[in-house]
Amino acid sequence: MSRPFASVRARATLAATLVVAVALVAAGTAVLLSLRSNLLGEAGTQAERSAREVATGLAFAKPYDDLPLDVDDRPVQVVDEEGRLVAASEDLERISGTGVDAVKPQPAATARDGGDAEDDAAEDDDDDDRGESLEPGEIGARTTVSDGSATIDGDTEDYRFAAVPVETEDRGRLTVYAGAPLSAEHGAVNTALTVMLIGFPVLLAVVAWVTWLVTRRALRPVEGIRREMAAITASEDLARRVPVPDTHDEVARLASTTNETLTALESSVERQRRFVADASHELRSPIASLRTQLEVAAAHPELLDLDGAVEDTVRLQRLAADLLLLARLDAGERPADARVDLAALAREAAEGRGGVRVRAEEDVTVAGSRGQLERVLANLLDNAQRHARSAVEVSVRRDEGPHGAGGGGQTAVVAVADDGEGVPAADRERIFERFVRLDAARSRDDGGAGLGLAIARDVALRHGGTLTVRDTPAGGALFELRLPGA
Repeated sequence: MSRPFASVRARATLAATLVVAVALVAAGTAVLLSLRSNLLGEAGTQAERSAREVATGLAFAKPYDDLPLDVDDRPVQVVDEEGRLVAASEDLERISGTGVDAVKPQPAATARDGGDAEDDAAEDDDDDDRGESLEPGEIGARTTVSDGSATIDGDTEDYRFAAVPVETEDRGRLTVYAGAPLSAEHGAVNTALTVMLIGFPVLLAVVAWVTWLVTRRALRPVEGIRREMAAITASEDLARRVPVPDTHDEVARLASTTNETLTALESSVERQRRFVADASHELRSPIASLRTQLEVAAAHPELLDLDGAVEDTVRLQRLAADLLLLARLDAGERPADARVDLAALAREAAEGRGGVRVRAEEDVTVAGSRGQLERVLANLLDNAQRHARSAVEVSVRRDEGPHGAGGGGQTAVVAVADDGEGVPAADRERIFERFVRLDAARSRDDGGAGLGLAIARDVALRHGGTLTVRDTPAGGALFELRLPGA
């Protein structure tokens, strides 16, 4: 079952919107918490200021009627150490959060009449205040803060209360509760929350829209590349190339790499076509010759050229083996990892060949395929004997080259030299191409199919080595095979 299609633009837009949404929620939460904390702190400071103002009057022994209990319509309570309300704001109708629910002062004569039950809840706070030792006329340094609500003249609001203890000379320990309204805090937080709830979706919509436009512009060259690749696939025209934008970014590098890949693919396909054409041409000659001889033999048995038929068959067999080996090399077949003694291999390859001299150091070994390396030596010797005037020399030695001291081991070198005319400098790379023969006048029977050197170099490369050609001091050709030592 195929997965639903999701474009890069859609995923990028969704991802950007989600990231911004998370960031906005986190920032908005931090702002709201910070704003609320600051406003609560400011309300607590205002409540403490009002409580200390009343406490200052009590410290100077002012009567209750002269205390600033009704400033700015804020709730104020004065409670003695018995938990009895002795003074309060005039219009206070209800209060909670201070621990003393009474709103009307109680006369001293009725100290605990009927009020024990409702005042017992405040005794814990008074006990805490008694823990601070104060001198007569001294105001406590410690302030207790709590949240609650109060109704003043019919209006109910939330307040932050501050409790300040004061020691008087004539009335003992008193505690002043003063409140500051939290309406400003609630209003500011609600306003900020409303702005965020309205602004954040709008901002997210803008982010999504801008991201959609930007990604569309950024991915437009990619779509052009895709369309051109689709057209190349449909037309099978590997000569076409995708457009490269002038942005000098990742998309431009993608287009350049795509064109390089198309160039390599075109070259590979062209080599395959040329290889198939050349192989067909090379196979046609021995097959046609063999067929002609067989047809003549069928009509006139006495005219059968048996030697020629065998020669054509052997040539055809060798050519088929060469093509098969090249196909395996092109497919990336890895050579075996056996230890091969090149000195012994060179002697075996030279055995039975007239005019070939071997000079070899002992125990020059490499890791690889014995059969493939034997094929390399045979091809090099065939080529050397084909062009030599009289002698061919094979040498095997160790060399402290690129693979030698400081490079992880020694290099094994096999050199095949002849005393022929050599290879012109301009053709020293071309001779390793497939089906290439420098001597156009040479017959196919003498010159072969032009695959031997191509096979030799491919095998050398598969073994991590090199195969090059240069002139000998006498002017002939010197083929040098260099392989990493085992």
